[in-house]
Amino acid sequence: MNKENIEYPKEFLEYVNSITNKRAKVVIDHILKYGFITTEDLETTYGYNHPPRAARDVREAGIPLETFKVKSNNNKSIAAYRFGDIADLQKNRIEGRIIFPKELKKQLYKICKGHCFICNGLFEERYLQVDHRVPYQVNGDLDNDRKIEHFMLLCGSCNRAKSWSCEHCDNWKGVKNPEICMHCYWGNPENYNHIATKEIRRLDIQWSSEEVKYYDAIKIIAEQDKIELPDFVKKIIADSSGLK
Repeated sequence: MNKENIEYPKEFLEYVNSITNKRAKVVIDHILKYGFITTEDLETTYGYNHPPRAARDVREAGIPLETFKVKSNNNKSIAAYRFGDIADLQKNRIEGRIIFPKELKKQLYKICKGHCFICNGLFEERYLQVDHRVPYQVNGDLDNDRKIEHFMLLCGSCNRAKSWSCEHCDNWKGVKNPEICMHCYWGNPENYNHIATKEIRRLDIQWSSEEVKYYDAIKIIAEQDKIELPDFVKKIIADSSGLK
């Protein structure tokens, strides 16, 4: 990788070098050395399976990052990150997001009865993650507020899916209106009217125990009819409801 010779203001350097979050520091140090860091760097060099999460840690510390495209070693188009407009630096976020108290997670686990708020899958408490309904990047930590209704528990898969969707949302990237988030599927799956500002509706269904046989049967029929399973489920609902 060719090093980009970029000079940063002393005050900016003092701030970014004060960050202690491990993932954020990896991104920061690499950018300071080379000018930018790619998702390939984060995966192959540093072992991060979800590169956007590492970049998000930097942003949550108040440091502006911009995303752009570069070519990987295999000549594929991949994302890369570099510092954005230094004028957008937010020093009040130096510690990043605050650690969630164990009691908060226990309360949420009791409320959801062990189910992920998005996919409704049943998990042990250790496999669920506390999530801000309104992303931290949009509204910070609500002035250290710990009202239970501002949080929910998500499984790792749904948390990653939410991160990807939110990071590509116009509200996340510019507007930063918490009300928009609270009407989004990812912020309020119980009552929403859009997904990342797009007019979309979504239904996550899980089959378990005795129900698995019904899933297997539907899957076989869909394959025989050469229809993708989600489209086949939609067709069954439309046929049975008479709403064609």
